[in-house]
Amino acid sequence: MGMSVTISVATEQDAEQIFRLQYLCFQSEAALYGNYRIDPLVQTLDSVRQEVAADCVFVARLGEEVVGSVRGKVTEDGAAAIGKLCVHPRLQGHGIGARLLRAAETALESERGAKRFRLFTGHRSEGNLRLYRRVGYQTVGRAKGDDGVEMIILEKQVGAFVQTA
Repeated sequence: MGMSVTISVATEQDAEQIFRLQYLCFQSEAALYGNYRIDPLVQTLDSVRQEVAADCVFVARLGEEVVGSVRGKVTEDGAAAIGKLCVHPRLQGHGIGARLLRAAETALESERGAKRFRLFTGHRSEGNLRLYRRVGYQTVGRAKGDDGVEMIILEKQVGAFVQTA
C-alpha cells in the first residue's frame, strides 16, 4: 500500500528540505532559458528560512519527505503574490502543484485578507502556464525578471472559477 501526499503549513524544520527541493526542481526551468542564475537557484538557505518564518508557506509531504512547496504573501496593493511553486520531478503531473496552490490561496484569503492572487512564470514555461490557466489565472502583463528572463504575469480574483486538477 502506498503513502498519500499530504499538504500542510511549512515549519522552520522544513526550510532545508524546501531549499534542496527548490534547487532540484528549478534546474529544468534554468535549462529552458539557458540561465542558471534564476532566483530560485541563487536564493540562500537563510532567505528560505526567513520566508518560512514570515510568509504563507505550504509543503507537500510523502511520509517525512518534502516533495513540493509554494510560498505567498500579501503585497501593498492587497494582492497575494504566490511564488516558487515546485513539485519533485518524479511526482509531477499528479495534481500536487494544484493542491499546493489551492492551499496557499485559501490561507492567503482567509488569514491574510487577499482580494486577488498574482504569480509570475517564464514565457517559455508551457507546463506552468497550463496549470495556472486551468485553475483560473489569466495573463495580465509581462515583465523582465531581475535575472533577465521574460516573465508572464497572471492573476485571478478571489472566488474565481477553479477547475479541480
